[in-house]
Amino acid sequence: MKLHIYAVRHGQTYFNRYNRLQGWSNAPLTAQGITDADEVGKRLSQINFRAAYSSDTDRAQVTAQRILKLNIASQPRPELKAIMNFREQFYGYFEGQDMGSAWLAAGGPHGAPTYTQIVKQFGLAATRDFLKEADPFHDAESDTEYWRRVEQGFQVIASDPQLLDNDRVLIVWHGNSLLSLVHRFGGSAYEHSERPKNGSVTCFDFDSNLSFEESIRIVSYGQ
Repeated sequence: MKLHIYAVRHGQTYFNRYNRLQGWSNAPLTAQGITDADEVGKRLSQINFRAAYSSDTDRAQVTAQRILKLNIASQPRPELKAIMNFREQFYGYFEGQDMGSAWLAAGGPHGAPTYTQIVKQFGLAATRDFLKEADPFHDAESDTEYWRRVEQGFQVIASDPQLLDNDRVLIVWHGNSLLSLVHRFGGSAYEHSERPKNGSVTCFDFDSNLSFEESIRIVSYGQ
């Protein structure tokens, strides 16, 4: 079964505005975040979604609900399924901290004091592994732990009895997760040095007949 996924980054939150790490934390949408959700809802209003998923964080669910409310092509509108598998990565001890300070703590001991430098020198997976290493409680997710959880989320979609081949599915997700997805599956075909904007849409095909490593083909990023 091949599905066409429309993955939306949630609207702006206060932690986004303040440049703080926001993984499993639940900062609410700002006024701009509500506008982000409504604008992308209008853009996607003519897409016939057979199913709708989101992270179970408030920011993702509110964004998804506003998108579905504006959708006129899906009859009936799908019921939103919010699952923890599509949460942003868990930053552990560093949840809510200033991004610059957190990435300095993670990458500084390795000679890479910023997120960009960690990725450039060691790869994106190292951002998760270095942060877990720097976390005094080691609660932050490693790269392996993060992808195991996300893969289980796609297994939930693949087992959805309502879905048929070539159906369209909405997922409201998170910035670093979308960046990570394109980094892993998009290769050099896409510019993925920065997270997509709040309210942007990333499109990809998901083929549940293939192994996870081969199952995703990026169509567009952060549009």
